[in-house]
Amino acid sequence: MAETLFSKIIRGEVPCHRVYEDPQVLAFLDIYPQSQGHTLVIPKEEVATLDQLSDESAAAVGRALPRICRAVLAATGATEFNLVQNNGPGAHQAVFHVHFHIIPKTEDSQFGLHWRPRKLDEASGKVLAEKIASALA
Repeated sequence: MAETLFSKIIRGEVPCHRVYEDPQVLAFLDIYPQSQGHTLVIPKEEVATLDQLSDESAAAVGRALPRICRAVLAATGATEFNLVQNNGPGAHQAVFHVHFHIIPKTEDSQFGLHWRPRKLDEASGKVLAEKIASALA
């Protein structure tokens, strides 16, 4: 994987406003926040997308995320937030190191999602579910 800005942050070569760190996870404030308290949570394992992340690193991030979310809410006074994780340029990923955005929903929040749901066809849904289950086996 090509080195990213996050690699330099992990090594301490680029400063950041750290809010949490353990041997496998680092969390820091986003320098281009969508709202006050916008925090990035990254594994120290350097892979580009979530599907490449080891089970061990994924578990470490999963343990840390709820704690960090609670701390961001407590610090900002927000009661709602978005948790966003993008994979690949077509999915709006800008830094190619796995990362999660905790974006508190506050009065100054710039972030929004626009869902365009479609109805799942029963027959094609059954086939797709079987394919996904088979890939997990």
